[in-house]
Amino acid sequence: MRFNIPNQITLARIASVPLFMYLLLMEKPVGTILAIVLFVLAAASDAVDGYLARSMNQTTVFGKFADPIADKLLIAGALISFVQLGELSAAVTMVIISREFLVTGLRIMAIAEGKVIAASPLGKLKTMSHIGLVLIILAGRYFTLSPALLTTKAVFLYLAIALAVISAGEYFYRSRHLFVS
Repeated sequence: MRFNIPNQITLARIASVPLFMYLLLMEKPVGTILAIVLFVLAAASDAVDGYLARSMNQTTVFGKFADPIADKLLIAGALISFVQLGELSAAVTMVIISREFLVTGLRIMAIAEGKVIAASPLGKLKTMSHIGLVLIILAGRYFTLSPALLTTKAVFLYLAIALAVISAGEYFYRSRHLFVS
């Protein structure tokens, strides 16, 4: 692994997950504010490390592997924390996290066959919906949400679930050749 700047950013995102969860689960206003700031920085770092890796010609095998894992850990850490805080049900969280395991497993299966499954636009939209859901729930933990924002929270929740399921279906459909002998 080349210990370049994009990989350092990815590793920092991974390292931020336990701190983010700790701050959020403190259930103190200062912890919530710091958790919001840390989540925003970590989520934004995904675009930054990818941009830097491509523009500086520093893409690595480690980065291709660790970057999506870092994203999944950040979202899973938030969702699991929200279950503990009573913000989300375990069933909703399990649907979203199961999708991540299934698609990751599919990608590993493809690699074993010498194929690569690239991220799809629908998969990227799914990620944005999950980040939006997390941000709205985080905001609601600190600020009183208006009825309009409560509706937005519900919309993002259903959107996050729907896009998790639909994008998983898309990945499996596009990769159906892996299941034919």
